[in-house]
Amino acid sequence: MFKNLSIRQITIISTIAIVLLIMTILLFTHLFVQPLFLPSRWIEMLILFLLGGLGAYFILSYFLDVFIYRKIKLVYKIIRKSKIAIVDQEMSVADEDLLTSAEDEVVKWAEDKQKEIDSLRALETYRRDYVGNLSHELKTPIFNLQGYIHTLLDGALDDHKVLKYYLTRASKNLERLQNIVQDLDLIAKIESNVALLDLVSFNIKNLAKEVFEHLEMQASQKKITLKFKEGADKSFHVKADRENIRQVFINLVLNAIKYGKENGYVKVSFYDMERYILVEVSDNGLGIDEKHFKHLFDRFYRVEKSRSRQAGGTGLGLAIVKHIIEAHKQTINVRSTIGEGSTFGFTLSKA
Repeated sequence: MFKNLSIRQITIISTIAIVLLIMTILLFTHLFVQPLFLPSRWIEMLILFLLGGLGAYFILSYFLDVFIYRKIKLVYKIIRKSKIAIVDQEMSVADEDLLTSAEDEVVKWAEDKQKEIDSLRALETYRRDYVGNLSHELKTPIFNLQGYIHTLLDGALDDHKVLKYYLTRASKNLERLQNIVQDLDLIAKIESNVALLDLVSFNIKNLAKEVFEHLEMQASQKKITLKFKEGADKSFHVKADRENIRQVFINLVLNAIKYGKENGYVKVSFYDMERYILVEVSDNGLGIDEKHFKHLFDRFYRVEKSRSRQAGGTGLGLAIVKHIIEAHKQTINVRSTIGEGSTFGFTLSKA
């Protein structure tokens, strides 16, 4: 009842309350303590109360306006200006609605600021983790190169067997550094829209076959079968950047091979979703714990760091996949069960 009162209503109610309180005190004193006025002067006393009430009304109205209303209005203006970023924005809220509007605006403003603070904290945590992971990824090959070069300079140059071995190891570490830099450069271009998408119509199943052929050797080394899921192997034409989607397939299938079980499989399936095609890459590997899902597509994030580095790669494969899919204004998701395998699914627009 009294939740959304205007300044005028507050003043009137306060005045009535004050007058009634004074009248009650005087009447109680007159009846039970000491007579204050004669019965013939009731009308005069009533007029006096009315005049006092009017005086109290104007005095309350003045003080509420000067010391409360104007300050609330100033706070409300500041919040409004900060939200719309226009310094000369005029107030558009009626005076009688100001208290309610100010309350709503302050609550919403506080919630927005808290969200901004939480977002900044999350970004700071991500930045700190990213810098730490990047330095760790670069440190290993750099230290290895440094060790090989110093060993050769210290006298191993004369031993041709040691020389060839160390140069081969150094070459592999240089390749790893190069792959990290290339992947980071690709992500940066996708994020800044420098690498513009070349959207064309193509057969998504044919592209998957090409990726299977490209990765057939890696799969055979672990005795993993690359195949299409029965009943979900129909050909579809999609509109996307063919080379980028090829990279998505390579990264997802290669991950499934690296972390899959021997004698296992990697399956690709397609589902018609009216305007979109859902593509899924599944395996029957070790699976991923749900606690990793939140950071699975972060740069350099590894579920099992030691095992991941032994399997090779830069730690940027899934981050590249996510950026490419989002550049197509599509989504990617993952579901997995420990011991049963994982499924990565993404959507593409139909041609």
